[in-house]
Order: sequence, then C-alpha cells, then structure tokens
Amino acid sequence: MNILFASSEAVPFAVSGGLAEVAGALPKALKAKGEDVRVILPLYGSVTEEQRADMKYLLNFDVQVAWRHQYCGVFEAQADGVTYYLLDNEYYFKRSGLYGYYDDAERFAFFSRAVLDTIQHLEELDGFKPDIIHCNDWQTALIPVYYNCLYRDVPGYENIRTVYTIHNIQYQGLYGMDILNEVLGIDPQDYYIVENDGLANFSKGAIECCNKVTTVSPSYANEILDPWYSHGLDGILHRNLWKLTGILNGIDVESYDPSKDPAIPYHYSQARKANKKKDKAALEDRFGFEHQPDVPIIGLISRLVSHKGLDLITAIIDELLYNTEVRMVVLGSGDSSYENYFRGVAERHPDKFRVELGFDPALARKIYAGADLFLMPSKSEPCGLSQMIALRYGTIPIVRETGGLKDTVQPYNQYTNEGNGFTFDRYDAGLLLDAINRAKTLYFTNRWCWDEMVQRDMLKDVSWENSAKRYRGLYLEMTY
Repeated sequence: MNILFASSEAVPFAVSGGLAEVAGALPKALKAKGEDVRVILPLYGSVTEEQRADMKYLLNFDVQVAWRHQYCGVFEAQADGVTYYLLDNEYYFKRSGLYGYYDDAERFAFFSRAVLDTIQHLEELDGFKPDIIHCNDWQTALIPVYYNCLYRDVPGYENIRTVYTIHNIQYQGLYGMDILNEVLGIDPQDYYIVENDGLANFSKGAIECCNKVTTVSPSYANEILDPWYSHGLDGILHRNLWKLTGILNGIDVESYDPSKDPAIPYHYSQARKANKKKDKAALEDRFGFEHQPDVPIIGLISRLVSHKGLDLITAIIDELLYNTEVRMVVLGSGDSSYENYFRGVAERHPDKFRVELGFDPALARKIYAGADLFLMPSKSEPCGLSQMIALRYGTIPIVRETGGLKDTVQPYNQYTNEGNGFTFDRYDAGLLLDAINRAKTLYFTNRWCWDEMVQRDMLKDVSWENSAKRYRGLYLEMTY
C-alpha cells in the first residue's frame, strides 16, 4: 500500500509534543513491514540549516485558499529510510514556534489543500499515489473535508481513503462560522459538515468525512464517547461509532534504550541492571541531593497544566514530603500558578524536592534512568508516552487509570507479585497518596519483588511493532 502520513509536526524536523514522535516512529515501523509510507508536513522556520542543506527541491505551485492563491514549494528529505515532503510557504510557516497564531485556521487550511494538491505532482514525478492519507489532529482535519467536497471526483484522485487520528480531543480547531467562506472556501451547501454548536469545528468535519477514526489507545476510544471527556463531540462520535477504533501508540525503542542512550551517564539493560544505581547517584549529583541510595526518587516530567493531574499533587505534596522518606524531581513548564507553586515547594523542602522549569530532553532521559518511580496522575491522558519510556528504563510508574495509562500499566498485586506499576482509579488526591505509599512500602519492605517488577517493566513490549500491525490491518480493511 501507498500511505501518505500528514502531520503538522514530525521528528526530526519539527517537534512540540508527542504527535511529532508518533509521526517520526509509526511511518518507520510501517515501512519496515513493506509499505511505502511517506510523511508530509510544513517547512517551518525552526527546521535547521543543516537539515535544509540535505533537502531536495522538487517543484512549486499555487494553492487556492478561499479567494487567495498562495505559493507552495515542495522539498524532499530522508530520515531513517522514510521519505519526508516539507511544504514551503514562508508567509505561513517561517515563524517562531508551530502554533498559537491568530491565523492558524488559514495556515492549516492552506496546508490541507496543499497536501491534496501535492498528490497529483507526486504521481507525475515518481508514480506515487496514496491509497491512504493518514491525517493527525485538527491541523490536518480539513484534508478529509476537502477531499470529499472538492477532490474525490477529480481525475487522478479516485479511491483514496482517509484516516483521522485523534491524539487529544480537547484540541478541535474551533472558529467562527465566518471563516467557512473567507478561509475554508467550501460551498455553502457543505457548511453543515464542519458546523457544530454554532462554530466551525475542523475535527467534526474530519470525523464526518473520513473513512476511519482512530485514537491513540483503546481506553481513550471508549472515554471520548462520554461527555466528560469528549469536549462536545460525543454525539458526533456516537453517530460515527462504526468508524471508531483505538490503537495504542508505542515508542521508538531504538532511541529510548538505556543500554546505549548517549544522554545518560551509565548504560544498563534488563540483564545487567547494576548501572541504574549509578544513574541514580548521577541524578542526585545533578540536583544537589545528598547520596542516599536506599531512599526512592520520584520523577515527574510534564507540561505543568491542570489536566496532567497537578492539582492532586499540590494537595498531597507537603504531607508526602513531611512524613515520608522520599525525594522528588520535577521537570517541565506551563501555567505560572504551578511553576510558582513548585518553586515554593522547593523552598519548603530543600533536602527533598527539586524543580527545573523548562524542558531539557537530555535531562529528561537522565530522570527516566535515575529515578525509581515515575508519576503521571493525569485527569485525562489519550495515550501518554512518558509512562512507556519509564517502563523501558525500569522506572516504575504511578498512574491514574485513564486512557493509555490504563492500557499500559497494570496494577501491582502484592499477593501474586504481578503487575508493572501502581495505579488509582478515581480522580482523588487521597487515592494518589495511597498509590505512592503502596509503592514506597514495597520499595522499603520487599526489594526482591521490587527488582522483579523492574525486570518485568524493562521486558514489556512498548515498541511500535504491535501498533504497526494494527494500523496495517486497518488500512487493508479500508482498501479491500
């Protein structure tokens, strides 16, 4: 099959979150299974000069954006054996950062039309015509809409199927209805496709028009049918339930490999775990802690925003640190209220708590390797990659049972010595504290069972192998 993977970001060219990692890893896994997978994304100003030097210019053409005609250049690059197409328009994409601009609707309407216009040129260049266009999140949601409304009956565009993956349903691409004519340029008779509750909703349009809707974990596929999780799209999803499936993400296990990760000072593996203790000592040095090898360190790497469960942490952190032999390190940035709160915790507990604001990828890996426990008490978590990285590095996760956290972390059973982490179900600070205390108790009282769990975690398959098989099966179902 020929698959065109459309994304607003992708490793290694443009990264703001987990979507980029998915767009960098899933196509590589599918290509390893023999499919011709190519990735298409905007050429942002953040793409480095070194990366640009390795790109090949292919062609340019004009893209219609409502009444405008905008330039689009197409560049080709290679990464990990996968072909990437980067679409150039400096007016839209040569900016600081990827998102958050007043004209994001127009920027990604342009990108969606440009993706579809590129297809005819790729077929002319080397015969590549996609059987599947795999779209990701609201920035590509107009691709299925435009295909159904404007391209489906155009010669050369026949029999293309579209998949729309919801990575986080909270972000839907919501705008006033006036953009339908001024920006989207679709016929008034088609306005109903994207209209929802009096707004233009890009994600709603994709759900209505695509052939299949996927989410990034099976549990999240069920959760978004509930109004509490769906952010207003539950009715639309129920109407299109026959399209919906959940496929769990994976991680790039070659990149996240403690036996050869260049970002960590000491390498270790499931068979030889001794160096993990050295990485813990190095983490203590990095944060200025006293060396205490028998005191557990909890790591938290997160955007500091409410849906990550930080209000649960703020409710119990002082009690935990005052009454427990445990230390904690936090890496992240976000809402100023949380940043200021964690600064205050560090001042109140200088011997037990450290916070580093911002994001440092190398430091994140040192935390994964050096911590004993990894905390993710999320209010919602479509999939989550951090808990899978923690498993890979033998750092036991403490998570709330939601979305992909529920699908990847099985609660530890003290009677059978089964499970790979500590979990709690209801969104409750007391239950979070209980989960931490259960983890701490096992750490202090039964290191044999603890070490067995570490070994199980490092053996757990968190690769893209099974996910790629599921996606390949989905594509086959759509094309035959």
